[in-house]
Amino acid sequence: MSHPLAEGLRSGLAELQLDLSPAQQQCLLDYADWLLKWNRVYNLSALRQPQQVLTHHLLDSLAVCAPVQCQLAALGLAQPPRLLDVGSGGGLPGVVLAIADPALLVRCVDAVAKKALFISQVAAALRLPNLQGQHARVEQIEQPHDLVLSRAFASLADFTRLSQAALAPQGLWLALKGKWPHEEIAALPPEIEVFHVEPITVPGLDAERCLIWMRRRA
Repeated sequence: MSHPLAEGLRSGLAELQLDLSPAQQQCLLDYADWLLKWNRVYNLSALRQPQQVLTHHLLDSLAVCAPVQCQLAALGLAQPPRLLDVGSGGGLPGVVLAIADPALLVRCVDAVAKKALFISQVAAALRLPNLQGQHARVEQIEQPHDLVLSRAFASLADFTRLSQAALAPQGLWLALKGKWPHEEIAALPPEIEVFHVEPITVPGLDAERCLIWMRRRA
């Protein structure tokens, strides 16, 4: 029997122009099942309905894939790119990015132990060797990452300040936001540069979304 979210996922991938294999699509659906199951006990997300998980979580995260791949390619890295998902919660968008791009080394960090444990369980169950969950505060992370991203974690100023030790010298910050955060951008310190603000459209979601790309000013 096919998964009830399978057709919606295929349709969303087509709209986003993402070519994921049947195995990757099944992995995303399995992750959605894990999220819904654990959510009943561990409160990983406020969303409880499968269709909401598809649009607000899976497709919302998948909409980030192409921009992330584009920016990382522009860095011209000699090794597989390292990505840190800050305040990852149930693994969004980190788990989705790890499934969509097996070459990406993804670490999901969260200050809540049960959420980091969930990521570790997902990585083992779905056989994702490029995914790691870590229970820590972001300011404790000192290993360098090429991309440090957050989704509804904090203001831009707090996000960049708390995670600066985790960003590689030539690395990039990425914040996933709703409406264009003009006030947050204006509040950034002078050593942080916003070099690109990118509107994104999420299939099935009638809401404003944008990506805020930042780096250390040269």
